[in-house]
Amino acid sequence: MTDGITIGQAATFAGVTVKTIRHYHQHGLIDEPRRDRSGYRRYGSADLLRLVQVRTLAGAGVPLAEIAAILDADPERFAAALIDVEQQLTSRIDELIARRDMLHRLTGGDRALLPDRACALLDQMPGLGYTADDVTTVREALVLVRALVPEGFDNYLAQIERGLDDPRYVSLIQRCWRAGDWEPDDPRIDELAAALADHFLTDPSLLPVLAGLQDRDDGAIRYELLTHHGDDQKPAWARLAVLIEAHLRSAGIDIAYQTPTD
Repeated sequence: MTDGITIGQAATFAGVTVKTIRHYHQHGLIDEPRRDRSGYRRYGSADLLRLVQVRTLAGAGVPLAEIAAILDADPERFAAALIDVEQQLTSRIDELIARRDMLHRLTGGDRALLPDRACALLDQMPGLGYTADDVTTVREALVLVRALVPEGFDNYLAQIERGLDDPRYVSLIQRCWRAGDWEPDDPRIDELAAALADHFLTDPSLLPVLAGLQDRDDGAIRYELLTHHGDDQKPAWARLAVLIEAHLRSAGIDIAYQTPTD
């Protein structure tokens, strides 16, 4: 009868490394085998069987902390434990698939932060004459709206969808984008603000309204972050927003928060 095999041989036969076997010892998954006269560990067939069992469960994704209890359980508990592990693995697989899908979406930049409905709107815009910069501006705005007022996001998308079906409104909005390159005191800004306000009065459903914003204690701060996005690079937009609000207020339209004029 053999005196047993060395740790190196056990590792070879079980298809693991010596380091892995020692790691299993540290976790109490495999008992320390007896040592020969030279002080070397000698593994018997029972040790090798246990090693293969541990390696198989670990390779199947069972956490090391759960392996000992599974191997020492009766057949019924063993089967139940494996079902539980399978459910955990399925959950992890679903999570990994979701992460992989997110990586694919990240190739579109901020599009990964938006639902398909919003992306469909962005895809529609170039065909209506919007430039790549316009689409980028809208995409950034949608990301901010979704983050700051998630409860009103679907309603906001519905307003944009209605607007894209209105040629006159599309033309006015495109002029707004061009106005970003004007000087803040350009008289065309006054004319554009009046024209856009008149269009809102003609069709109030196009007036951007963020449902739920007024119900928030910090609604005014969120409103400022949304309405002033891009003002640093395009100061004419800040003046345009103030003028549009002024026209609407003078017509009796209630604006949730006043945009500062300074």
